[in-house]
Amino acid sequence: MRHTLPLAPQFYVTAPQPCPYLEGRLERKLFTALQGSSAQELNDGLSKQGFRRSQNVLYRPSCTDCSACMSARIQIEGFKLSKSQKRVRSKNASFERRVTSPWATEEQYELFRRYLDSRHADGGMADMDVFEFAAMIEETPIRSRVVEYHDSETGALVAVCLTDVLEDGVSMVYSFFDPDYEKHSLGTYIILDHVEIARSSGLPYVYLGYWVPGSPKMGYKAKFSSLQIYKGGQWQSLGDPAEHEKGTHPLSTAPIAEQVANISLPDLPAHRTTR
Repeated sequence: MRHTLPLAPQFYVTAPQPCPYLEGRLERKLFTALQGSSAQELNDGLSKQGFRRSQNVLYRPSCTDCSACMSARIQIEGFKLSKSQKRVRSKNASFERRVTSPWATEEQYELFRRYLDSRHADGGMADMDVFEFAAMIEETPIRSRVVEYHDSETGALVAVCLTDVLEDGVSMVYSFFDPDYEKHSLGTYIILDHVEIARSSGLPYVYLGYWVPGSPKMGYKAKFSSLQIYKGGQWQSLGDPAEHEKGTHPLSTAPIAEQVANISLPDLPAHRTTR
């Protein structure tokens, strides 16, 4: 007899560890492997539900006593540049964008090290060597691109973004830039350019990762118009950032089993077995 079995992903939870965004709190992640022929469909489906990709893993915060981390995305329709963002775009108009396949280079790694040493010397990536960097860039089972930005006058590489292509947008997995170009606001510029990439590709969203109210590291994301956050199991407009509290009562966090049961899985290919 032939039986058709769905290839349902298995979900796991990490052990609690210090939160990198809010002092004195612990973080925990719900995650699943991203592999096989259905990897793209799974990434598309779970990205719409607040998950993010790291190499071949999809994860979402699942902390026991906090729900501050919320996935954020820019809705292209209705997006408008602020005055300061117009100045950033104008200042960097001479930069050249180059889109390549996900392949790590020595030039990228040198820029990555300078970026970390300047801005995140005590962060979780501070000890990442060239092999780990290459894995971060190259270990992707889905449609991914490396978007490089070069100074057209000098030819120097000034910024890089590892970008996933989703069915409804582009997802900025990780970006870094030359600390010597601090006055150019390259972090903001990279996001603005990805808005243009999505718009020119007919895609409705730019996924930015997590926005964390109360975290200085993540506050900049609230400055982009038409920002949406994934909260309470649905996407909604950010509105007034001050209205989003940093934490919740522990009993308001759903058990892991309930969280997994509420995840909507895409239609995945079936695996056939013979008995």
